[in-house]
Amino acid sequence: MQVFITILGCIGFAILAPLVGCLLAGLDRKISARMQGRVGPPLLQPYYDVRKLLEKDHVAVNSSEGVYITFALVFAIVAGGIFFTGGNLLMCIFVITLSSLLFIVAAYSSRSPYAEVGAERETLQVMAYEPMVLLMAVAFFLATGSFQVSAAFGLDAPVITQIWLAFLGFLFILTIKLRKSPFDLSYSHHAHQELVKGVTTEMSGPTLAKVEVMHWCESVLFLGWTGMFFLWGNPVSIAVAVVVALAAYFLEIWIDNNFARVKWQAMLGSAWAVALVAGGVNIGVLMYL
Repeated sequence: MQVFITILGCIGFAILAPLVGCLLAGLDRKISARMQGRVGPPLLQPYYDVRKLLEKDHVAVNSSEGVYITFALVFAIVAGGIFFTGGNLLMCIFVITLSSLLFIVAAYSSRSPYAEVGAERETLQVMAYEPMVLLMAVAFFLATGSFQVSAAFGLDAPVITQIWLAFLGFLFILTIKLRKSPFDLSYSHHAHQELVKGVTTEMSGPTLAKVEVMHWCESVLFLGWTGMFFLWGNPVSIAVAVVVALAAYFLEIWIDNNFARVKWQAMLGSAWAVALVAGGVNIGVLMYL
C-alpha cells in the first residue's frame, strides 16, 4: 500500500513541483531585481526560458550526458514523492544525493575543462552539506522515534521545539543546497558571477531544460524539509510550515544578494563546523534526555 501511495506521490510531485518551483524561481528573479534597483523580468520568465530550451536542437559532446541528467531528474522527482507522502526521510536523502551524483557524472562525461572544474566544485558542495543533512535526519528520528516524515503529525508540539539547533544548522547548509551566494561555487544563476556556467557549461537545449526543471523540484523539496520542522498533530501546522518555508526562501534570496562568493575552503570548513556544533550537540542532548 505504501509503495502505491509513493508512486502516486511521485506522479503528483512531477506535475506540481515544476509549477511551484517555476513560480519560486520567477519570484527569486523579481525580488533580486528589486533589491538591485531594477524592474526585473516577468514572473514566468523561467518558464519562457525552459520552453525556448526545449525548442532547440539536441547537441551534446557526449551522448551519455543527457541520460545522466534524465535519471538525475527522475531521482529528484522520486525523492520528492517519498517526502511529500510522509515516507522515509533517510531514503529521501539518499535518493536526492544519488540525483546530485548523477548530475556530477554528467558534467564529467563532457570532458570539458570548465565543466570538470564545475563538477569538482559540485562534489565539494555535496561533501560540505551532506554531514548536516544526515545529522538532521538522525535528530528527527530521535525526536519522533521514526524516520517516517508522517511521524511528525503524531507530536503534541512542533518537532523544532526539540531539534532547533539542527534546524539552524540546516538553514545554514540550505544556502549551499539552493546554490545561493556565498556558496554558489559550482553553478551560479547570476550572469555576473562568471563567464562560463560551471557544471552546466557543455549542457544546452533539452538537456539544460531538464537541469532547470530538476532545480525547481529540488527547491520545492528542500523547502519541504524546512517546513517539516514545524509540523505537529494540528492540521494548522501545514499552513505554518508553508509560511516558514516561504520566509526561509526570502531569507535565502536576501543572503544571495548581499554576500560575495567565498572560497571552497571557507564553505567546507564552515559547513562542517556548523554540522559538528549544531547537529552534534542537538543529537547529544536528545540521546541523554
